[in-house]
Amino acid sequence: MHDIKAIRDDRDGFVRGLARRGLADAGALADTLLAQDKGLRELLTRLQIQQARRNDASKLIGQAKQKKDEALAKSLLDEVAGLKDEIQKGEAQQRELEEALKQALAVIPNIPADDVPDGADEKANVPAASRAFGKPPGINAPKQHFEIGEALGQMDFERAAKVSGARFVYLKGDMAKLERAIAAFMLDTHTEKFGYTEVSPPVLVHSRAMFGTGQLPKFQDDLFRIETGEGDPFWLVPTAEVPLTNYVADEILSEAELPLRMTAFTPCFRAEAGAAGRDTRGMIRMHQFSKVELVSITTPEQSAAEHERMTSCAEEVLKRLNLHHRTMVLCTGDMGFGARKTYDIEVWLPGQDAFREISSCSNCGDFQARRMNTRFRPEGEKSTRFVHTLNGSGLAVGRTLVAVLENYQNADGSVTIPEVLRGYMGGASRIEA
Repeated sequence: MHDIKAIRDDRDGFVRGLARRGLADAGALADTLLAQDKGLRELLTRLQIQQARRNDASKLIGQAKQKKDEALAKSLLDEVAGLKDEIQKGEAQQRELEEALKQALAVIPNIPADDVPDGADEKANVPAASRAFGKPPGINAPKQHFEIGEALGQMDFERAAKVSGARFVYLKGDMAKLERAIAAFMLDTHTEKFGYTEVSPPVLVHSRAMFGTGQLPKFQDDLFRIETGEGDPFWLVPTAEVPLTNYVADEILSEAELPLRMTAFTPCFRAEAGAAGRDTRGMIRMHQFSKVELVSITTPEQSAAEHERMTSCAEEVLKRLNLHHRTMVLCTGDMGFGARKTYDIEVWLPGQDAFREISSCSNCGDFQARRMNTRFRPEGEKSTRFVHTLNGSGLAVGRTLVAVLENYQNADGSVTIPEVLRGYMGGASRIEA
Protein backbone atom coordinates (compact mmCIF):
# COMPACT_ATOMS: atom_id res chain seq x y z
CA MET A 1 0.00 0.00 0.00
CA HIS A 2 1.18 3.48 -0.80
CA ASP A 3 1.68 6.28 1.69
CA ILE A 4 -0.62 9.14 0.71
CA LYS A 5 1.74 11.60 2.39
CA ALA A 6 4.57 10.41 0.12
CA ILE A 7 2.31 10.92 -2.91
CA ARG A 8 1.41 14.39 -1.60
CA ASP A 9 5.10 15.26 -1.15
CA ASP A 10 6.27 13.84 -4.49
CA ARG A 11 3.35 13.56 -6.86
CA ASP A 12 5.54 13.57 -9.97
CA GLY A 13 7.79 10.79 -8.65
CA PHE A 14 4.73 8.66 -7.94
CA VAL A 15 3.40 9.26 -11.45
CA ARG A 16 6.76 8.38 -13.03
CA GLY A 17 6.91 5.15 -11.03
CA LEU A 18 3.43 4.06 -12.11
CA ALA A 19 4.13 5.08 -15.71
CA ARG A 20 7.11 2.71 -15.66
CA ARG A 21 4.59 0.03 -14.66
CA GLY A 22 2.62 0.81 -17.80
CA LEU A 23 -0.23 2.81 -16.24
CA ALA A 24 -1.03 5.33 -18.94
CA ASP A 25 -3.41 7.33 -16.72
CA ALA A 26 -1.00 7.60 -13.78
CA GLY A 27 -1.26 11.39 -13.68
CA ALA A 28 -5.04 11.39 -13.53
CA LEU A 29 -4.94 8.64 -10.89
CA ALA A 30 -2.55 10.67 -8.74
CA ASP A 31 -4.74 13.77 -9.04
CA THR A 32 -7.83 11.78 -8.02
CA LEU A 33 -6.03 10.39 -4.98
CA LEU A 34 -4.79 13.83 -3.97
CA ALA A 35 -8.30 15.27 -4.37
CA GLN A 36 -9.66 12.55 -2.08
CA ASP A 37 -6.86 13.25 0.37
CA LYS A 38 -7.55 17.00 0.28
CA GLY A 39 -11.25 16.47 0.95
CA LEU A 40 -10.44 14.18 3.88
CA ARG A 41 -7.94 16.62 5.39
CA GLU A 42 -10.37 19.53 5.05
CA LEU A 43 -13.03 17.49 6.81
CA LEU A 44 -10.60 16.60 9.61
CA THR A 45 -9.72 20.28 10.05
CA ARG A 46 -13.41 21.19 10.28
CA LEU A 47 -14.01 18.41 12.81
CA GLN A 48 -11.10 19.61 14.93
CA ILE A 49 -12.51 23.16 14.96
CA GLN A 50 -15.98 21.86 15.85
CA GLN A 51 -14.65 19.62 18.61
CA ALA A 52 -12.62 22.49 20.07
CA ARG A 53 -15.69 24.76 20.01
CA ARG A 54 -17.82 22.03 21.63
CA ASN A 55 -15.29 21.69 24.43
CA ASP A 56 -15.14 25.44 24.95
CA ALA A 57 -18.93 25.76 24.90
CA SER A 58 -19.30 22.92 27.39
CA LYS A 59 -17.04 24.77 29.82
CA LEU A 60 -19.00 28.01 29.32
CA ILE A 61 -22.28 26.27 30.20
CA GLY A 62 -21.10 25.72 33.76
CA GLN A 63 -19.94 29.31 34.02
CA ALA A 64 -23.27 30.61 32.71
CA LYS A 65 -25.19 28.52 35.23
CA GLN A 66 -23.00 29.78 38.05
CA LYS A 67 -23.91 33.30 36.99
CA LYS A 68 -27.58 32.18 36.72
CA ASP A 69 -27.62 33.30 33.08
CA GLU A 70 -30.16 30.70 31.97
CA ALA A 71 -30.59 32.21 28.51
CA LEU A 72 -26.89 31.93 27.76
CA ALA A 73 -26.75 28.43 29.27
CA LYS A 74 -29.65 27.29 27.08
CA SER A 75 -28.05 28.86 24.00
CA LEU A 76 -24.80 27.09 24.73
CA LEU A 77 -26.59 23.78 25.38
CA ASP A 78 -28.36 24.10 22.03
CA GLU A 79 -25.05 24.91 20.35
CA VAL A 80 -23.32 21.88 21.95
CA ALA A 81 -26.20 19.61 20.90
CA GLY A 82 -25.98 20.93 17.36
CA LEU A 83 -22.22 20.51 17.29
CA LYS A 84 -22.58 16.95 18.60
CA ASP A 85 -24.87 16.07 15.69
CA GLU A 86 -22.56 17.75 13.16
CA ILE A 87 -19.50 16.00 14.59
CA GLN A 88 -21.23 12.60 14.49
CA LYS A 89 -22.20 13.17 10.86
CA GLY A 90 -18.68 14.40 10.10
CA GLU A 91 -17.10 11.36 11.77
CA ALA A 92 -19.33 9.06 9.70
CA GLN A 93 -18.26 10.94 6.58
CA GLN A 94 -14.63 10.69 7.73
CA ARG A 95 -14.90 6.89 7.96
CA GLU A 96 -16.41 6.78 4.46
CA LEU A 97 -13.70 9.00 2.98
CA GLU A 98 -10.91 7.07 4.74
CA GLU A 99 -12.29 3.77 3.48
CA ALA A 100 -12.68 5.12 -0.07
CA LEU A 101 -9.08 6.36 -0.06
CA LYS A 102 -7.85 3.06 1.39
CA GLN A 103 -9.67 1.07 -1.30
CA ALA A 104 -8.32 3.34 -4.03
CA LEU A 105 -4.76 2.91 -2.76
CA ALA A 106 -5.22 -0.85 -2.25
CA VAL A 107 -5.37 -1.69 -5.97
CA ILE A 108 -2.35 0.37 -7.06
CA PRO A 109 0.83 -1.69 -7.66
CA ASN A 110 4.14 -1.04 -5.95
CA ILE A 111 6.61 1.43 -7.43
CA PRO A 112 9.55 -0.35 -9.13
CA ALA A 113 13.06 0.13 -7.79
CA ASP A 114 15.36 2.40 -9.77
CA ASP A 115 17.51 -0.48 -11.05
CA VAL A 116 14.60 -2.50 -12.45
CA PRO A 117 14.67 -2.56 -16.28
CA ASP A 118 11.77 -0.89 -18.07
CA GLY A 119 9.60 -2.98 -20.34
CA ALA A 120 6.05 -4.04 -21.14
CA ASP A 121 6.29 -7.82 -20.70
CA GLU A 122 8.59 -10.82 -20.23
CA LYS A 123 10.39 -10.06 -23.49
CA ALA A 124 12.13 -7.16 -21.71
CA ASN A 125 13.40 -9.26 -18.78
CA VAL A 126 17.18 -9.18 -18.43
CA PRO A 127 19.37 -12.23 -17.70
CA ALA A 128 21.64 -11.92 -14.69
CA ALA A 129 24.61 -13.44 -16.54
CA SER A 130 26.76 -14.06 -13.49
CA ARG A 131 24.03 -16.18 -11.92
CA ALA A 132 23.61 -18.75 -14.73
CA PHE A 133 24.52 -22.34 -13.86
CA GLY A 134 25.22 -25.53 -15.80
CA LYS A 135 24.23 -26.57 -19.29
CA PRO A 136 21.52 -28.73 -20.89
CA PRO A 137 22.10 -32.47 -20.30
CA GLY A 138 22.13 -33.39 -24.01
CA ILE A 139 19.36 -36.02 -24.03
CA ASN A 140 18.36 -37.54 -27.35
CA ALA A 141 14.65 -37.13 -28.06
CA PRO A 142 13.76 -36.11 -24.50
CA LYS A 143 10.24 -36.74 -23.27
CA GLN A 144 8.10 -34.36 -21.25
CA HIS A 145 7.55 -35.13 -17.58
CA PHE A 146 3.96 -36.29 -17.97
CA GLU A 147 5.00 -38.78 -20.64
CA ILE A 148 7.69 -40.12 -18.30
CA GLY A 149 5.42 -40.24 -15.26
CA GLU A 150 2.50 -41.86 -17.04
CA ALA A 151 4.77 -44.48 -18.68
CA LEU A 152 6.13 -45.34 -15.23
CA GLY A 153 2.55 -45.78 -14.00
CA GLN A 154 3.12 -43.31 -11.17
CA MET A 155 1.49 -40.12 -12.46
CA ASP A 156 -2.26 -40.22 -13.11
CA PHE A 157 -4.07 -37.18 -14.49
CA GLU A 158 -7.09 -39.11 -15.78
CA ARG A 159 -8.20 -40.39 -12.40
CA ALA A 160 -7.48 -37.00 -10.82
CA ALA A 161 -9.78 -35.39 -13.41
CA LYS A 162 -12.48 -37.91 -12.51
CA VAL A 163 -12.25 -36.86 -8.86
CA SER A 164 -11.39 -33.13 -9.06
CA GLY A 165 -11.36 -31.96 -12.68
CA ALA A 166 -8.55 -30.54 -14.77
CA ARG A 167 -5.21 -29.35 -13.33
CA PHE A 168 -4.96 -32.02 -10.64
CA VAL A 169 -2.81 -35.16 -10.46
CA TYR A 170 -2.31 -38.35 -8.48
CA LEU A 171 1.34 -39.16 -7.74
CA LYS A 172 1.96 -42.74 -6.65
CA GLY A 173 4.73 -44.95 -5.34
CA ASP A 174 8.26 -43.67 -5.85
CA MET A 175 6.94 -40.54 -7.60
CA ALA A 176 5.00 -39.50 -4.48
CA LYS A 177 8.04 -40.36 -2.37
CA LEU A 178 10.27 -38.27 -4.66
CA GLU A 179 8.02 -35.24 -4.19
CA ARG A 180 8.29 -35.65 -0.42
CA ALA A 181 12.06 -36.16 -0.69
CA ILE A 182 12.49 -32.96 -2.70
CA ALA A 183 10.55 -30.95 -0.10
CA ALA A 184 12.54 -32.42 2.80
CA PHE A 185 15.82 -31.74 1.00
CA MET A 186 14.81 -28.12 0.41
CA LEU A 187 13.74 -27.57 4.02
CA ASP A 188 16.94 -29.13 5.36
CA THR A 189 19.04 -26.96 3.05
CA HIS A 190 17.30 -23.73 4.05
CA THR A 191 17.23 -24.44 7.77
CA GLU A 192 20.63 -26.08 8.24
CA LYS A 193 22.72 -24.13 5.73
CA PHE A 194 20.96 -20.77 5.54
CA GLY A 195 19.45 -20.36 9.00
CA TYR A 196 15.76 -20.12 8.11
CA THR A 197 13.31 -21.16 10.83
CA GLU A 198 10.95 -23.90 9.69
CA VAL A 199 7.28 -23.08 10.25
CA SER A 200 4.16 -25.16 9.75
CA PRO A 201 1.54 -22.45 9.11
CA PRO A 202 -2.23 -22.44 8.54
CA VAL A 203 -3.30 -22.79 4.92
CA LEU A 204 -6.75 -21.30 5.54
CA VAL A 205 -6.62 -17.57 6.24
CA HIS A 206 -9.01 -14.68 6.68
CA SER A 207 -9.47 -11.79 4.26
CA ARG A 208 -7.30 -9.45 6.33
CA ALA A 209 -4.29 -11.73 5.80
CA MET A 210 -4.90 -11.85 2.05
CA PHE A 211 -5.21 -8.06 2.01
CA GLY A 212 -1.98 -7.72 3.97
CA THR A 213 0.15 -9.43 1.32
CA GLY A 214 -1.73 -7.91 -1.61
CA GLN A 215 -3.86 -10.78 -2.94
CA LEU A 216 -7.06 -8.92 -2.03
CA PRO A 217 -8.92 -7.10 -3.34
CA LYS A 218 -7.29 -7.07 -6.77
CA PHE A 219 -6.75 -10.82 -7.36
CA GLN A 220 -9.74 -12.48 -5.75
CA ASP A 221 -10.65 -14.28 -9.00
CA ASP A 222 -7.36 -16.20 -8.77
CA LEU A 223 -8.15 -17.48 -5.27
CA PHE A 224 -10.25 -20.25 -3.77
CA ARG A 225 -12.78 -18.90 -1.27
CA ILE A 226 -14.55 -20.94 1.41
CA GLU A 227 -17.78 -19.56 2.84
CA THR A 228 -18.34 -20.42 6.49
CA GLY A 229 -21.72 -18.76 6.93
CA GLU A 230 -20.27 -16.77 9.82
CA GLY A 231 -19.12 -13.53 8.24
CA ASP A 232 -15.52 -13.37 7.02
CA PRO A 233 -14.77 -16.25 4.63
CA PHE A 234 -11.68 -18.40 4.64
CA TRP A 235 -9.28 -18.37 1.71
CA LEU A 236 -7.01 -21.23 0.66
CA VAL A 237 -3.49 -19.80 0.48
CA PRO A 238 -1.99 -19.38 -3.01
CA THR A 239 1.44 -19.47 -1.35
CA ALA A 240 2.81 -19.75 2.19
CA GLU A 241 3.95 -16.15 1.73
CA VAL A 242 0.51 -15.18 3.09
CA PRO A 243 0.60 -16.84 6.54
CA LEU A 244 4.37 -16.43 6.97
CA THR A 245 4.42 -12.69 6.21
CA ASN A 246 1.26 -12.06 8.24
CA TYR A 247 2.90 -13.81 11.20
CA VAL A 248 4.02 -10.32 12.26
CA ALA A 249 0.89 -8.38 11.21
CA ASP A 250 -0.08 -5.52 13.55
CA GLU A 251 3.14 -5.91 15.55
CA ILE A 252 6.02 -3.65 16.49
CA LEU A 253 9.28 -5.61 16.36
CA SER A 254 12.59 -4.66 17.88
CA GLU A 255 15.47 -3.95 15.53
CA ALA A 256 17.42 -6.76 17.21
CA GLU A 257 14.86 -9.31 15.94
CA LEU A 258 15.59 -8.45 12.31
CA PRO A 259 16.16 -9.96 9.86
CA LEU A 260 13.52 -12.58 10.62
CA ARG A 261 13.75 -15.55 8.23
CA MET A 262 11.09 -18.26 7.88
CA THR A 263 10.50 -21.21 5.57
CA ALA A 264 7.52 -23.50 5.13
CA PHE A 265 6.42 -26.47 3.02
CA THR A 266 2.71 -26.24 2.24
CA PRO A 267 0.12 -27.08 -0.36
CA CYS A 268 -0.83 -24.04 -2.43
CA PHE A 269 -4.08 -23.37 -4.26
CA ARG A 270 -4.67 -21.16 -7.29
CA ALA A 271 -7.74 -20.84 -9.49
CA GLU A 272 -5.56 -19.96 -12.52
CA ALA A 273 -8.43 -17.81 -13.77
CA GLY A 274 -6.32 -16.26 -16.51
CA ALA A 275 -4.56 -19.43 -17.62
CA ALA A 276 -7.11 -20.85 -20.06
CA GLY A 277 -5.33 -22.85 -22.75
CA ARG A 278 -1.90 -22.55 -21.09
CA ASP A 279 0.02 -25.62 -19.90
CA THR A 280 -3.10 -27.76 -20.04
CA ARG A 281 -1.07 -31.00 -19.83
CA GLY A 282 1.22 -31.93 -17.01
CA MET A 283 2.18 -30.41 -13.68
CA ILE A 284 3.41 -26.96 -14.71
CA ARG A 285 0.20 -25.07 -13.89
CA MET A 286 -1.97 -26.76 -11.26
CA HIS A 287 -4.88 -25.76 -9.06
CA GLN A 288 -3.15 -27.55 -6.16
CA PHE A 289 0.62 -27.79 -5.86
CA SER A 290 3.27 -27.87 -3.16
CA LYS A 291 5.97 -25.31 -2.52
CA VAL A 292 8.74 -24.49 -0.08
CA GLU A 293 8.47 -20.78 0.62
CA LEU A 294 11.04 -18.33 1.96
CA VAL A 295 10.02 -15.14 3.76
CA SER A 296 12.22 -12.45 5.32
CA ILE A 297 11.24 -9.48 7.46
CA THR A 298 13.99 -6.83 7.55
CA THR A 299 14.85 -3.22 8.19
CA PRO A 300 14.83 -0.96 5.10
CA GLU A 301 18.63 -0.90 5.18
CA GLN A 302 18.85 -4.72 5.10
CA SER A 303 16.34 -5.52 2.37
CA ALA A 304 18.46 -5.12 -0.79
CA ALA A 305 21.20 -7.43 0.52
CA GLU A 306 18.56 -9.82 1.84
CA HIS A 307 17.03 -10.01 -1.63
CA GLU A 308 20.35 -11.10 -3.11
CA ARG A 309 20.83 -13.61 -0.29
CA MET A 310 17.34 -15.11 -0.65
CA THR A 311 17.79 -15.54 -4.40
CA SER A 312 21.14 -17.25 -3.82
CA CYS A 313 19.50 -19.63 -1.32
CA ALA A 314 16.94 -20.69 -3.93
CA GLU A 315 19.65 -21.04 -6.60
CA GLU A 316 21.71 -23.25 -4.28
CA VAL A 317 18.94 -25.88 -4.26
CA LEU A 318 19.17 -26.16 -8.04
CA LYS A 319 22.95 -26.25 -7.94
CA ARG A 320 22.90 -29.14 -5.49
CA LEU A 321 20.48 -30.94 -7.79
CA ASN A 322 22.82 -30.11 -10.70
CA LEU A 323 19.97 -28.60 -12.72
CA HIS A 324 20.81 -26.11 -15.46
CA HIS A 325 19.17 -22.76 -14.71
CA ARG A 326 19.36 -19.04 -15.23
CA THR A 327 18.18 -16.04 -13.23
CA MET A 328 16.28 -13.14 -14.79
CA VAL A 329 15.69 -9.61 -13.54
CA LEU A 330 12.03 -8.95 -14.27
CA CYS A 331 11.16 -5.75 -16.08
CA THR A 332 8.62 -3.24 -14.77
CA GLY A 333 5.78 -4.71 -16.84
CA ASP A 334 6.34 -8.31 -15.73
CA MET A 335 6.73 -7.87 -11.98
CA GLY A 336 4.11 -8.94 -9.48
CA PHE A 337 1.70 -6.46 -7.95
CA GLY A 338 3.51 -6.02 -4.62
CA ALA A 339 7.12 -6.20 -5.78
CA ARG A 340 9.72 -3.44 -6.03
CA LYS A 341 12.20 -5.80 -7.67
CA THR A 342 11.98 -9.48 -8.65
CA TYR A 343 14.39 -12.18 -9.69
CA ASP A 344 12.86 -15.15 -11.53
CA ILE A 345 14.89 -18.35 -11.51
CA GLU A 346 14.21 -20.46 -14.59
CA VAL A 347 15.16 -24.12 -14.84
CA TRP A 348 15.90 -25.91 -18.12
CA LEU A 349 13.31 -28.51 -19.16
CA PRO A 350 14.64 -30.74 -21.98
CA GLY A 351 11.18 -32.10 -22.80
CA GLN A 352 9.93 -28.60 -23.50
CA ASP A 353 13.26 -27.39 -24.90
CA ALA A 354 12.76 -24.26 -22.83
CA PHE A 355 13.49 -22.51 -19.55
CA ARG A 356 10.52 -22.36 -17.17
CA GLU A 357 10.11 -20.38 -13.97
CA ILE A 358 10.75 -22.40 -10.81
CA SER A 359 11.19 -19.57 -8.31
CA SER A 360 10.28 -15.92 -8.02
CA CYS A 361 12.11 -13.90 -5.34
CA SER A 362 10.73 -10.44 -4.63
CA ASN A 363 11.61 -7.47 -2.49
CA CYS A 364 8.36 -5.70 -1.60
CA GLY A 365 9.88 -2.85 0.39
CA ASP A 366 7.35 -1.46 2.90
CA PHE A 367 4.39 -2.08 0.54
CA GLN A 368 3.04 -5.10 2.43
CA ALA A 369 4.11 -3.75 5.82
CA ARG A 370 1.81 -0.75 5.39
CA ARG A 371 -1.10 -3.06 4.55
CA MET A 372 -0.32 -5.26 7.59
CA ASN A 373 0.65 -2.36 9.87
CA THR A 374 3.96 -4.01 10.80
CA ARG A 375 6.69 -1.80 12.20
CA PHE A 376 9.95 -2.00 14.08
CA ARG A 377 11.54 0.29 16.63
CA PRO A 378 15.13 1.24 15.78
CA GLU A 379 17.52 0.70 18.65
CA GLY A 380 17.64 3.68 20.99
CA GLU A 381 14.66 5.44 19.36
CA LYS A 382 11.07 6.00 20.48
CA SER A 383 9.59 6.32 17.00
CA THR A 384 8.84 3.34 14.75
CA ARG A 385 9.34 2.60 11.06
CA PHE A 386 7.73 0.14 8.67
CA VAL A 387 9.64 -3.09 8.08
CA HIS A 388 10.50 -4.40 4.62
CA THR A 389 9.17 -7.79 3.49
CA LEU A 390 10.62 -10.27 1.00
CA ASN A 391 9.37 -13.59 -0.30
CA GLY A 392 10.54 -16.27 -2.70
CA SER A 393 10.03 -19.87 -3.72
CA GLY A 394 12.73 -22.06 -2.39
CA LEU A 395 11.52 -23.87 -4.62
CA ALA A 396 8.22 -24.87 -6.22
CA VAL A 397 8.29 -28.58 -5.35
CA GLY A 398 6.12 -29.78 -8.22
CA ARG A 399 8.15 -27.94 -10.82
CA THR A 400 11.36 -29.24 -9.27
CA LEU A 401 9.94 -32.75 -9.61
CA VAL A 402 9.21 -31.95 -13.26
CA ALA A 403 12.79 -30.73 -13.75
CA VAL A 404 14.27 -33.85 -12.14
CA LEU A 405 12.16 -36.15 -14.30
CA GLU A 406 13.07 -34.38 -17.55
CA ASN A 407 16.77 -33.81 -16.82
CA TYR A 408 17.46 -37.22 -15.27
CA GLN A 409 15.40 -39.35 -17.68
CA ASN A 410 17.01 -42.42 -19.23
CA ALA A 411 16.48 -44.03 -22.62
CA ASP A 412 14.84 -47.09 -21.02
CA GLY A 413 12.13 -44.94 -19.41
CA SER A 414 13.62 -44.96 -15.93
CA VAL A 415 14.69 -41.86 -14.03
CA THR A 416 17.98 -41.51 -12.18
CA ILE A 417 17.57 -40.03 -8.71
CA PRO A 418 19.96 -37.11 -8.04
CA GLU A 419 22.60 -38.06 -5.48
CA VAL A 420 21.50 -35.45 -2.91
CA LEU A 421 18.01 -37.01 -2.82
CA ARG A 422 18.98 -40.65 -2.46
CA GLY A 423 19.19 -40.54 1.32
CA TYR A 424 15.60 -39.35 1.37
CA MET A 425 14.62 -42.19 -0.99
CA GLY A 426 15.91 -45.03 1.15
CA GLY A 427 19.14 -45.20 -0.85
CA ALA A 428 17.39 -45.91 -4.19
CA SER A 429 19.21 -44.60 -7.26
CA ARG A 430 16.49 -45.02 -9.91
CA ILE A 431 12.76 -44.87 -10.39
CA GLU A 432 11.52 -47.65 -12.66
CA ALA A 433 8.16 -48.91 -13.81
